[in-house]
Amino acid sequence: MITEPVKGFSKWSKQAKIEWLINHYTSNADAALEMLQGYWHHDEKIQKLHDEFIENTITNFYMPFGIAPNFLINGKMYTMPLAIEESSVVAAAAKAANFWLERGGFKTKIISTTKIGHVHFIWNGENHQLLHHFFNKIKPLFFEHTAVITRNMVLRGGGILDIVLRDKTDLEPGYFQLEATFETCDSMGANFINSCLEEFAKTLREEAWKYEEFADESKEIQVVMSILSNYTPQCLVRAEVACKLEDINEGSGIGNEEFAEKFCRAIRIAEIEPYRAVTHNKGIMNGVDSVVIATGNDFRAIEACVHAYAARTGKYKSLTHAEVVDGEFRFSIELPLALGTVGGITSLHPMVKFSHEILGHPGAGELMQIVAAAGLAQNFSAVRSLITSGIQKGHMKMHLLNILNQLEATEEEKSQIVEYFKHHVVTFSETVKVFCKIRGISEESLARKTK
Repeated sequence: MITEPVKGFSKWSKQAKIEWLINHYTSNADAALEMLQGYWHHDEKIQKLHDEFIENTITNFYMPFGIAPNFLINGKMYTMPLAIEESSVVAAAAKAANFWLERGGFKTKIISTTKIGHVHFIWNGENHQLLHHFFNKIKPLFFEHTAVITRNMVLRGGGILDIVLRDKTDLEPGYFQLEATFETCDSMGANFINSCLEEFAKTLREEAWKYEEFADESKEIQVVMSILSNYTPQCLVRAEVACKLEDINEGSGIGNEEFAEKFCRAIRIAEIEPYRAVTHNKGIMNGVDSVVIATGNDFRAIEACVHAYAARTGKYKSLTHAEVVDGEFRFSIELPLALGTVGGITSLHPMVKFSHEILGHPGAGELMQIVAAAGLAQNFSAVRSLITSGIQKGHMKMHLLNILNQLEATEEEKSQIVEYFKHHVVTFSETVKVFCKIRGISEESLARKTK
């Protein structure tokens, strides 16, 4: 383990970085090198592409890429690409897709695609009304000075929608914002928005010094930062499913009305109890993030935005809602999803390009609807399991192979153990017990071996 700082690391060759890492931080340098190189792509061109996505790349980090067919969304069939490591997610998505396929599928619609950004600045003048007069006078200049930046976006139907001045001095002395809204069409638009905002900031500072109505002490505007917001509550999509009450329950062992009542109650609990809501919404994001990652979008931004949206009333709540109206079961979700289908790595990463291909090369709006359907499907499967068989029965059966791989079971041993658990509840301890019995070893000797 090295204790001294390393200098100029980013300028080292890839091989030098690897040698430094494995020589100082691993107990078996040869094994570590073999493992790292084992995850390199066999095509040097593709590997170089991956190396250049980020700084200090030494290898690739693989994540399972699965598919869930039979998603019927607005009358169109989709096969959903999902990149995730959690065992039961793809199975749950596919199960929900099949369930709703026979009940009309998912209905989705875009509510809005507006994105937002701010120039955060300090102005210490006393006459706030004067600042508003100044803003109104120079507002056309913001559009004029960004015309070169916005030209191509405008040609595609997007651009700057509006700019307003926000007074935040009740929260922080002298704090104001230029709040701008944007339409970025099929791109996520981060670079476009930030470029516009930085030009706004420049115009704001320069025009303040020219404004004759300002006294000398109020001419200075201190720009703190110019940055888009990943909170996009106006970039909103809705997805829903519905069916007659007599069609809602299939093979769960309880009546239709009881199923619907328990399902709706579970959703209401997630609407009123934050401890449940967090886990509930995490399950939704299992589906959302899987598609977001597979399509090369920023899942961290989506996560931050969605959870802020879930707390927009001042209390963290469920993102989904369920009800029975006039004998019809209805289940829906509204999500803020700022997604892109052009730009970023969408045209660079081979698997991302493949994901867009199997989805039929959707635009950003269509992708929003696809992702919302994935989140709703995932939540339906999770809540359905919770109110019937329990979450662990299905989850642990999907997790069984992970346990067996951890135990280094042979294919024959896996086959026997999987067959056994078709009729028994899967737990880690029971799996170990059955594994040891089949292999003919004691649990104590296995414990010593795996330490």
